[in-house]
Amino acid sequence: MASRNQNFISMLTSFLIIYTTTSFSSAGLLLFSAKHVTIINELVTHATLTVHCRNKGEDKGVFSLGPGDSFDFRFRVNLRKTTVYTCSFAWPNNTETFDIFRADRDDNPKSKVGVCSECIWSIYEATPCRNRRDRGRPYCFAWSS
Repeated sequence: MASRNQNFISMLTSFLIIYTTTSFSSAGLLLFSAKHVTIINELVTHATLTVHCRNKGEDKGVFSLGPGDSFDFRFRVNLRKTTVYTCSFAWPNNTETFDIFRADRDDNPKSKVGVCSECIWSIYEATPCRNRRDRGRPYCFAWSS
């Protein structure tokens, strides 16, 4: 009987750890939360989009995206929740810059755009837009430069 109780408690503990980790992570409450950023070329002109993303400690490289193509990367938010990834975007006769991930915006439950663990961005000439999971109207932002 004691063995059954120990097995039950062990399984219950495992379930609770997985449940709370998943809930806290999606709510932006878990330290070092995992993020997945996807960038999609949605240029109306169907031009090739050159993307270069980096943060203070890591350069994700330069990628050329044809119309509808995407580039993605994964990382974890730092302990102080100050993680920022900045990307430059270039297409014929234009270059723009934008913080594609900012912990204060994208990993903050109090942010007006909410927390994303899957941060999917559509890049248009006029604006970068973060798509919503509920397929509602995307959150669009001004270019930094």
